[in-house]
Amino acid sequence: MAKAHEEIEETTEQTQSQEIDSKYRLIILAAKRSKQLQRGARPRIDIDPTKHKVTRIALEEVVQGKILFHTTHEEDEPVKAS
Repeated sequence: MAKAHEEIEETTEQTQSQEIDSKYRLIILAAKRSKQLQRGARPRIDIDPTKHKVTRIALEEVVQGKILFHTTHEEDEPVKAS
């Protein structure tokens, strides 16, 4: 467990130059991508999927900027009329 935590710490430091602004966002993106990979999506990086778990592949894809995402904010959402 400590190794995984250290990898997240290291990965977070590497992604600070990108739009990923928190460890939470990094984990959420990697988890969503991991689900896609589990469902049959092909890796977007050059890596052997038989030697690496989908979670590791997903994390590497996020770190390398291969996963595009956008964020929404409450003020971006349309106001619903009652």
